[in-house]
Formats: sequence, structure tokens, C-alpha cells
Amino acid sequence: MNMIAPRTGIAEIARMARVATELGSPFIGEVLAAGLRQLGRGPHSEALITHWEGDPASAALAMRFNAALHFLARRGNPPALAALYRHEHDDFDGAIGEALAVEDDLIAGFLRRTPQTNEVGRSGAIVAALMQVRRRFGLPFEILEIGSSCGLNLNLGRYGFDLGGALAGDRQSPVQVTPDWHGPAPQPAPLEVVSARGVDLNPLSASDPATCERLMAYIFADQPLRLHRLEEALGMARRHPPQIEKGDASEWLARQLAVPQEAGVCRVVMHSMVLQYLPPRDRAAVVAMIQDAGQYATPERPLAWVGFEWTETRSEVRLSLSWFPGGEERRVLATCHPYGNSVDWRG
Repeated sequence: MNMIAPRTGIAEIARMARVATELGSPFIGEVLAAGLRQLGRGPHSEALITHWEGDPASAALAMRFNAALHFLARRGNPPALAALYRHEHDDFDGAIGEALAVEDDLIAGFLRRTPQTNEVGRSGAIVAALMQVRRRFGLPFEILEIGSSCGLNLNLGRYGFDLGGALAGDRQSPVQVTPDWHGPAPQPAPLEVVSARGVDLNPLSASDPATCERLMAYIFADQPLRLHRLEEALGMARRHPPQIEKGDASEWLARQLAVPQEAGVCRVVMHSMVLQYLPPRDRAAVVAMIQDAGQYATPERPLAWVGFEWTETRSEVRLSLSWFPGGEERRVLATCHPYGNSVDWRG
């Protein structure tokens, strides 16, 4: 196994400033770069970032820092920061330096909390994988999701999708997922979800305004289409609350897989940007229990495993698929933008 030495917190935020720009968000790149230059004005935040314990990349430290600043800007205070985000001036250092000075404790609080993003855009790649499974077994889905956060992707059966010209889901839904598609379109297949359940250590509720604001803060401020889609997905979740339990992912999944599966339904275990947050022992347990459950799968009661995760070296995000019986070997269907904005399809 290749072992990559973890970066320092400072180096990780500097790296993400470059990555954000490369991903088409130069505003966020400027925000992160200015945040580093002004970090000394927020001593609590500076101490956390400078002496970060563990791997700051796996902990998404830069995402936490960026979300704190976006949260303040959306709140409208400090005024100079809010004006910067409205593009009324370009004094990044002045506005962000002031925010660090007067809101150091709030920013440090964001840094301490594990991110709970719920990116609806990732459901496009996941649905492309589900199309492959549907064509293989011809059955509707029972979805089990670990790390569900607010459960927005548990509602994927209520969204509409255009995946390189392959249409799926509800084309009248207010939530439409249309990633930039590279490569051949997946073969169309019905998207039929008979049940969807999930688990999270700290489930979020779309009915809580503070929760919605926190989720919105994690969206890049210069990506208004993502912000609008998240707002619509949160509205959908208020109308159709996802079924999420509070608990440990590996323990919950073990209980779900132990429940006898109905004939004529394909059970799907799915996760997106979750494995990096699990301790190595829990990560290995999840993989082992899915593979063990696959040994008992039949064509009448098949099992599929869909993952949307970074590679261990964080060099790319991969959409991977296994199905049981008959497709136990893990296959990479696509490489993807981290938020699902684009999909390079291999099929």
C-alpha cells in the first residue's frame, strides 16, 4: 500500500486554494489564499490549523474553513465580508482579515466540527451505476445508505436526471441533475426505488433552518446552480422526509444486511464521500460485510454496492460498482468531479 505523508493544515489549505481554482472556482481560491495570509488575526483558528492533529485532507479542513467564511457572508456580518461575496469589492485580505479578527470563535467552531455536506450532484453518477444494475437484474431497488447526513440522496428516486442524453427519474421534478458528461451515455433503464433508508452519526433535518444554513455554507459561493439545487432538494426533503437512523455505520449496516431480503427486489448499499471519515477498522468492516452478504445473493435477491469516493491517495474520485451474484470484482465505472459536476464515463 502506498503511504502518503499527511500535509500540514497550512499546506492543505494552500493546496485546496489551487485546486478550487483548477475546478473552476477562482473566487474560492482567492478566499482560501487570503485566509492563510490573514490567519494570524484569528489566533484560535490559527492554532487549530497550524497544529491540526491527523490528516487535514481526509478531515476536509479547507472545506471547513471555507464554509465558516461563507456562513458569515450569508449571515451578512461582518458587512465587508458579505459585500465581498456579493462582488461589491475585491479586498479579499481586508474583508477576511476582519472576519477572522471579530469571528474567530465561530470560525474555530466550524473547524472543530466534522463536515456534513450532502451534495445532490453526486446522485447523477450514482444513478448511472444504478442503471447498469437495473439492466443486469431487471428489478427495483431497496437502498441502504451509510453516512446519509440530511438524507438528500435517499430521495434520488424523486429527482430528474440527464446523463449524457440518457434520461431517468422525474423530468418534472424541481431537482434536476445534469452533470457535464464525457464518454458514451449509460444505457437507459428505469429508476424505481421501493424503499430507501440511511444512517448517520448525527442525522440532519431539512426542517431545521440552522441545519439548512450550515449545508448551504458548504457549497462553493461562486456556484449558484449548486446552491439553487440544494435549496430545492432541501424543500423536497421537507415534503418527503428521508428515513435516517442515528447510529454507527458499520453496526447499522450489519443489522440491515441480516434482515431477509424480499424476492424481486435488488438491495443496494451506497455511499458517497463517507469512507474517508470512517476509522480504518470500521472501513474494513463495511467492505467485509458487504462481500460476505454477497455470497448469499441470488438472481431473485441480488445485492449491489455503489461507491462515490476519493482514492486512497486523493488523486481522483471514482464511481465504483460491484453486484452479486456475477459481478463481485470491484469495477470503476467513472472518474468524477468531487461534487458530481462532471462525469468521465467508462461504463
